[in-house]
Amino acid sequence: MKRHERIAALLLLALLVGGWEVAARWLGLSALVLPPPSRIAQALWQGLASGYLWPHLWATVAELVFGLAAGCTIGFGAGVLLAEVPALRRLVMPYVVVSQVVPKLALMPLFIVWFGFGLAPTVVITALICFFPLLENTLTGLARVAPAQLELFRMLGATRWQTLLRLKLPSGLPAVLAGLRVAVVLALVGAVVGEFIGASRGLGALIIAAQGSMDTPLMFAVLVLVSAIGLVLYRCALYLERRLLQPAEQA
Repeated sequence: MKRHERIAALLLLALLVGGWEVAARWLGLSALVLPPPSRIAQALWQGLASGYLWPHLWATVAELVFGLAAGCTIGFGAGVLLAEVPALRRLVMPYVVVSQVVPKLALMPLFIVWFGFGLAPTVVITALICFFPLLENTLTGLARVAPAQLELFRMLGATRWQTLLRLKLPSGLPAVLAGLRVAVVLALVGAVVGEFIGASRGLGALIIAAQGSMDTPLMFAVLVLVSAIGLVLYRCALYLERRLLQPAEQA
């Protein structure tokens, strides 16, 4: 992002926050309905300074990291396998799609029965949500190799493994990394939503607790934290994408 674009984005943010603050105070809205940004900032600062928010923050980050790592690893590996074995893809893909159309929140009570309370069921939910973008984008990326390049590798006597490593994966890398960007965002959603049921720690559990105690400023403060985590992870995914694709573009 260029400098003037950053300035424009900051000005827009300041305008939105300022307008929200003025509207909330001018209309006399109760903090229970819509707290002004100043009240939200106060609740966020108090929660961080007192240490109240940190255990919940680290719990969500841990679930997010483990779930994202597991989901992306399985998704990428399964995508490569299904791309290389079309018969297996035709057999398995309907079940993979079914696993994604079932509402994940509806599965949470079952996961609690299977894995107990705590970290494990939320990690499973997060992995289940974020593995599909990697699988689908890996399949798409590996299938977009130019037929002429494949024929050239065959003429040169390249093995299937060499063709995969030196042609298909480098050609499909942009699609795989695009799937990673989507998976990062969905993983955060999965971790927070998974904490809505059966979790005593985590930002999702804290949102439910704040809602139950009618502490709307705290609920908005937690949402600010969730948004910040999402932005940081997305920027990290973009940085990784630039670092991995830059050598290929220069070549």
